[in-house]
Amino acid sequence: MVNRFPVQDRFADGAQYIGGQLRAGTSGRTHAVVDPATGEKVYVYELASTTDVDAAVAAARDAFPGWAATTPGERSEAMHRFAAVLAEQAEEFAYAESLQCGKPIKLSTEFDVPGSVDNTAFFAGAARHLEGKAAGEYSGDHTSYVRREPIGVVGSIAPWNYPLQMAAWKILPAIAAGNTIVLKPAELTPLTSIMFAQAAKEAGIPDGVVNIVTGAGKDVGEHLVGHPDVVMTSFTGSTAVGKRVAEIATSTVKRLHLELGGKAPFVVFDDADLEAAMNGAVAGSLINTGQDCTAATRAYVQRPLYDAFVAGVAELMESVRLGDPFDPSTDLGPLISHAQRDRVAGFVERARAYARVVAGGEAPGAGENERDLAKGAYYRPTLVADAPQDSEIVQAEIFGPVLVVLPFDSDDEGIALANDTPYGLAASAWTRDVFRANRATREIKAGCVWVNDHIPIISEMPHGGYKASGFGKDMSAYSFEEYTQVKHVMYDNTAVARKDWHRTIFGDR
Repeated sequence: MVNRFPVQDRFADGAQYIGGQLRAGTSGRTHAVVDPATGEKVYVYELASTTDVDAAVAAARDAFPGWAATTPGERSEAMHRFAAVLAEQAEEFAYAESLQCGKPIKLSTEFDVPGSVDNTAFFAGAARHLEGKAAGEYSGDHTSYVRREPIGVVGSIAPWNYPLQMAAWKILPAIAAGNTIVLKPAELTPLTSIMFAQAAKEAGIPDGVVNIVTGAGKDVGEHLVGHPDVVMTSFTGSTAVGKRVAEIATSTVKRLHLELGGKAPFVVFDDADLEAAMNGAVAGSLINTGQDCTAATRAYVQRPLYDAFVAGVAELMESVRLGDPFDPSTDLGPLISHAQRDRVAGFVERARAYARVVAGGEAPGAGENERDLAKGAYYRPTLVADAPQDSEIVQAEIFGPVLVVLPFDSDDEGIALANDTPYGLAASAWTRDVFRANRATREIKAGCVWVNDHIPIISEMPHGGYKASGFGKDMSAYSFEEYTQVKHVMYDNTAVARKDWHRTIFGDR
C-alpha cells in the first residue's frame, strides 16, 4: 500500500500540541502509530508525561480569560473560519484518518471528515444561541434572568475508533461556549486530533484554547482528569474505564460527561420491509468494521421473518469487499490492531460452543488473493445465530464486525429482549406500523432510537445514552448543558429598605 500521508514530516516536532506549538513528549517513552492494514509502524513519537499535562492545562488556563471574554459573535466568526479551513484540508484529513485507523477511504471522505466539518459549522452558529430563561418578575418584587457562562478548563479523553469526530465532539461545544480545553486522544490514533487543533489556530482561534496531549491513560489520562485546574471531564470509551474516570472526577468534584459502551438492538417486527431491514443490518453492523458503540450488534427478528433474514444477511455479508483502505472499492478495512482482531475472534470462537456461526468467523488470508490481507488486522463480516440471550456474545460489547441474530415471538418479548443488557446508547425498530414504531421509541431504553434505519447522526440532534452507556450529550445545543454554568441573577425592584420577608428574622409585619 502506498503511504499517501507524509506523517513523519508533518509531525517531526512531536505529537503534543501545547499553547499553539507542536513539541515532543517528555515521558522518556515512545509509542508507534501502526497502519492496521499492514502492521507497519508509520510514526514513532514520544509520549506525554504528567509534566506535559501540567503545561497544557497551564496554557489553557492562561488562555481562558481572553477567550471567555470574547462575544458569542466573535467566537462564531472564528469557528466559521475553522470550518472553512477543515473543508480546505478535507483530503489530507481523510488520508490521515484512514492511515491511522484502517478506515476505508470512502468512509473517511464521505462520513468522518464531512461530518466533522458540519459539526464545526453547526457550533459556529450555536455559539450565538446560548439561551437562558427570559427575564421576568417571577417573584413579583424582583426581576430574574439566567446567564450561561463558560466553566473554565475542560480536560477530555477521546477514543481510537473515530479520532477526528471524537476530537470535534469534545472540542467544539467546549470552545463555542467560551471554555478552553486539553484533549487526550488515544495513543494509537493521535494524528487527526493534532491536525484539528492546528486547523483551529489557522482559523485564528488563540493559542492555548485547544491543546492536545498524547500519552498513556493510566498516568497522563488520570492526571488530566484529576488536575485541580480542570473543572470538567468529558470521556468517551469503555464502561470499565469510564467507571475509573468517574471515581477520579468525583473525588475532585468535577463536572462529568460520559459516553460509554453500547450493545445496540436491531428489532425487526414481522411487518417490516425485509429487504430494507437486511440491508440496514449489514450496513449498521459493519460500519467502521463494527468498531462503533452505536453499531447494530443484536438483531431480534420476529419469528415469521427470522429464517429469511438470517439467510439474506449472510448472503449480503459474503458480498462485502475487504481490502486496502486506500482503494475506493474497499468496503471493509481492518480492525484497529491485531490485538483487537484477536479479541473479536475470541468471542466468535467461544460462541461456537453454544451458537451457530452462519457467515464469516475467521480472518482472511488463506487464498492467493488475500495474502496482503493476512498482514493486517482483518476479520470477515460475521453472523452468529441462535445464541442464548444470556450468553457472552449477546451481552458483551464485541466492537468488531459481528452481528448476533435471535428470534422473538410477541412484541412484548421483542422489546423486553432489546432492553435486556446493561447498555442503552442506541437502538432501531423496523416496522411499517406507526403504533408499533411509537411503542418501540417509547419503551426501548436508549439515547437514540431509529425507525427503519440505523446509524445516521446529525449535528443538530444530541448523542448520548442511558444506563451503563453513560450520561450527558455530545453534539446539538443540548451539549451546552455540559459546558456552561447556569447562573441565576435577581434584582430587587421595590427599593424598600425593610422587606416584608425580613419579619421572619426580626420584627412584625
